[in-house]
Amino acid sequence: MKLTIGEVSKKTNLSVPTLRYYDREGLFPGLQRESGIRKFSEQELAGIQVIECLKKSGLSIPDIKQFMDWTTQGSETFEDRKNLFITQREQVEKQLNDLKQVDNLLRYKCWYYETAMKLGSEEAVRAIPFDKLPKDIQENYPFEQ
Repeated sequence: MKLTIGEVSKKTNLSVPTLRYYDREGLFPGLQRESGIRKFSEQELAGIQVIECLKKSGLSIPDIKQFMDWTTQGSETFEDRKNLFITQREQVEKQLNDLKQVDNLLRYKCWYYETAMKLGSEEAVRAIPFDKLPKDIQENYPFEQ
């Protein structure tokens, strides 16, 4: 199965200019052309998934290009590729932890203002002893105790 750039754009929700940019940057090392028209195979579609994953994990296009180059070099680059994914997982785990802290504060503030509306003031909410807060608020309290 060979797809045109327009078909790949629809299938992946990436714009045609983005796909052209990826091609210019060398992210599709095995991309075939027929009469000058890009023809994407399953290999490129799988590559797009990896490219988008690496981008979302914070990797730059030049670093993604390095990874794609490694994929064409065979088994001697397995360790480099594995290490790249280990590093990106560590970064994503840190981002997830940071987002968990953001989520904890947002949850707390939603509860706080909902409770303030019920009780009629912020002072009433601040007067609630910590051990009387709802369990989920206590467990994820965003401030130091």
